[in-house]
Amino acid sequence: MTAPTKGKPVPDRPSILEQEHEDFRATARAFFERSVVPFHDQWEKDGVVDRDVWLEAGKAGLLCFDVEEEYGGAGIKDFRYNMVLAEEAARAGASGPGFAVHTDIIVPYISSLGTPSQKARWLPGLVSGELISAIAMTEPGAGSDLQGIRTSAVDAGDHFVLNGSKTFISNGILSDLVIVVARTDPDAGHQGISLLVVERGMEGFERGRNLDKMGLHAQDTAELSFTDVRVPKENVLGELGSGFVSLMQNLPQERISIGVIAVAAIEHVLDLCLSYAKEREAFGKPIGKFQHNRFLLAEMATEAHIARVFINDCVLQLNAGTVDTALASMAKWWTTELQKRCVDAGVQLHGGYGYMNEYPISKAYTDSRIQTIYGGTTEIQKEIIGRMLGL
Repeated sequence: MTAPTKGKPVPDRPSILEQEHEDFRATARAFFERSVVPFHDQWEKDGVVDRDVWLEAGKAGLLCFDVEEEYGGAGIKDFRYNMVLAEEAARAGASGPGFAVHTDIIVPYISSLGTPSQKARWLPGLVSGELISAIAMTEPGAGSDLQGIRTSAVDAGDHFVLNGSKTFISNGILSDLVIVVARTDPDAGHQGISLLVVERGMEGFERGRNLDKMGLHAQDTAELSFTDVRVPKENVLGELGSGFVSLMQNLPQERISIGVIAVAAIEHVLDLCLSYAKEREAFGKPIGKFQHNRFLLAEMATEAHIARVFINDCVLQLNAGTVDTALASMAKWWTTELQKRCVDAGVQLHGGYGYMNEYPISKAYTDSRIQTIYGGTTEIQKEIIGRMLGL
């Protein structure tokens, strides 16, 4: 640990990174400063980012770096790179581009479950940013309970006929490939759920509203509908009926990814609060000199440190293949609830300015609220942990 210095508001944070990760950070930081920050305010108004930013991210090597080289990726299976990208996005306030959803959550389904033919068709475009991905799980009547989904796919010989609707789909407006969770056997329970890849332009596939959200205004989130969509059988991802198991196997990485984003956001909020507490004066002295604020920031710094140590361990276990469902759920609920508490305290510390959208703490507040909901709510995570404890 080193003492805080001017321009460095907090002590050194626990790190599991090596020089190559810091080199990658420089690339990511330059990308966000050049291609995202100048345009993000307009994207917030538009409710969607410009597709060109996806192509630029692909050219910079910021998408799907774990994809094998034969399909255009870097072939680097090291989640520390994903973590660095999340940290730089948080630093830039870049909540619009859905890169993490694409790289951390969706593309791994194709990498792990896809046939050689499917990988050759889709992965190069996903790596380059020419293809944007989404996954459609949530329905108007089924959220965390995936076994309650009603979207159906009926076998019609050489294709399935897909019908149903999905909602709250991240990257829903821009997406070119949508992994749809559908019921292919209505009588088989969780064994009747499969994953089908729906492609832009398929007849009967429609996008509804770009949803008006509390936060994440630049990240497109849509309603999707499927009316007699003919999905070729070569677009089935993984074995028929194995969709539920595949989702359960991939959810731990999704939840660790959300935890990584949460910790990056907590550290960013701490930096904002420390800078404000040192600059803003009241009664003739910086507000950080008041004991209440000093204690508040001491608590925030301590909790940020604990969260960093925790998520670093989770990332190392993810790399080693030893993350289990319970640990991922612990990371997801605890870090996101901490993020919610820290950003709320940050708004209070900023006073009236904290309520103004021109201050980044205000945007951090509204952007953070979804974190305890998507990827499985806090309550669901605790249920999972409880069951793993034999309760």
